[in-house]
Amino acid sequence: MTHLRSLVFNGLFYAWTTLLALAYLPLLFLPPRYIWAACRFWARSVFFLLRTIVGLDWRLEGRTHLPDGAALIASKHQSAWDTLVFVLLLDRPVYILKQELLQIPLFSTYLKHMGMIAIDRRGAARTLRSLQQQARARLAEGRPVIIFPEGTRTRPGETRPYQPGVAALYKALEHEAPLVPAALNSGHFWGRRSFLKYPGCITLRILPPIPGGLSRNEVMAQLHESIEDASRALADLPGQNNTPSA
Repeated sequence: MTHLRSLVFNGLFYAWTTLLALAYLPLLFLPPRYIWAACRFWARSVFFLLRTIVGLDWRLEGRTHLPDGAALIASKHQSAWDTLVFVLLLDRPVYILKQELLQIPLFSTYLKHMGMIAIDRRGAARTLRSLQQQARARLAEGRPVIIFPEGTRTRPGETRPYQPGVAALYKALEHEAPLVPAALNSGHFWGRRSFLKYPGCITLRILPPIPGGLSRNEVMAQLHESIEDASRALADLPGQNNTPSA
């Protein structure tokens, strides 16, 4: 049954996403609020398909730790699901993403129009300077910035080195926006590069903000401990026995 439900969901997901991507093209000529409303509708419809076809729902913990307006959200990244949920939770969130995504036809047009920040992960110091400048500009607009510290999706229980970009943003912008960690267990239900989607309930846990004034080593250590400890705790919740392979 899991295979059949996953087949139906995946087919509808890609067909519906393609249809909306084409239907939304005229919105690119209108003020940004229209494309954001359309994007939220798309995200809600995907979650509806997950809930009704797969039996996969979600819940939010720690909402009070999530500030309104400008903030740096550093989140664990286990699934494509993680790139959808913040669209519903936050006002015009800005994702920091790899530059390769700008090579995808049509999709890249929407990313640029919505002000996402694409970075060249091989650019070293030049990339960090550009990242800081673009993040500061988005935060000045009152928009939250989402960064995945490991730089890629990981399997449940897997930890990769946290990239220096998050510490650079913290040091450069600590007086302009709080750094808020987030943990989740989405990879147990919608795995990295996995065709199968499992029923259950994904938990997204917003954690207390990292205090200001820390050194780069201190903020990296505290951020890593906060996110990874919470992610391990979420992995121990009942019903976490799917753990898809890479």
